[in-house]
Amino acid sequence: MNMHEPPHWLPNHIYQADSLHALQHLPDNSIHLILSDIPYGIGKESWDVLHHNTNSAYLGQSPAQAKAGSVFNKRGKPINGWSEADRNIAKEYYQWCSQWAGDWLRVLKPGGSALVFAGRRLSHRCICALEDAGFSYKDMLAWLRERAPHRAQRISRVYERRGNMEAAQRWQGWRVGNLQPTFEPILWFVKPYKIGGTLADNLLQHGVGAYHQEALLKYLERPENVLLGGFAHKEGGLHPTQKPLKLLQTLIELTTQEQQMVLDPFCGSGSTLLAAHHCQRQYLGFDACADYVNIARQRFL
Repeated sequence: MNMHEPPHWLPNHIYQADSLHALQHLPDNSIHLILSDIPYGIGKESWDVLHHNTNSAYLGQSPAQAKAGSVFNKRGKPINGWSEADRNIAKEYYQWCSQWAGDWLRVLKPGGSALVFAGRRLSHRCICALEDAGFSYKDMLAWLRERAPHRAQRISRVYERRGNMEAAQRWQGWRVGNLQPTFEPILWFVKPYKIGGTLADNLLQHGVGAYHQEALLKYLERPENVLLGGFAHKEGGLHPTQKPLKLLQTLIELTTQEQQMVLDPFCGSGSTLLAAHHCQRQYLGFDACADYVNIARQRFL
């Protein structure tokens, strides 16, 4: 390939690439579904830090975290932050989402869906970014996790370590942190179809826009927006934010037909792409991390 020639991304391939740049070389209206577990912007790992204000404690480990084990092995920022600059994290996350939202809209076929796993804390900023880019926000689905770690610190223990037993007694039963994170939101966006046209016309022209209820009922008892789906035996452990294949297959069959194209711009260990393959869809994936791209490719061997 000539160094000035734009890359030609082949279907059914996984590429090591920054999707913010790779998407610019995808044709307009070429993708039937974007399904992606995007970075949440909450500092899960270094690739999940999408703001500019850090300090020496961020992503480190406290004595309490070391004692708790690997479930909480990285120190995140408290919601209140450590500095005034931390108050801009949500705004910076919106700005990051806005960098790629326009290309997502451009490459999707009219009526096509974008299904996004997003963190509870900043999902509203993702919604605003995609709406501002031109998407219609269709719904929020809830994935109920089979297991969700919960380590809300007892505030009474903090006072005990300080020797303030009066405060420790007064605040018995109170905790610092969040409730157990049993559900994760899945944001459902659609690309608007032709103004003045109908969804029925769009389906005939572009093959997307409706949802396949009968396919959904293969996985759920009722056609509702609360989804179940845990990991199969020995399926997990490939990526810190890995999602179950069954869950991803549910979403793919809900919104696409066989042989249609599924794109994951942040594909990680490739679960979305493997699920698409199992559902007889074409797939295309990008991830900036070479190690995860190699893991994803190995899953197809």
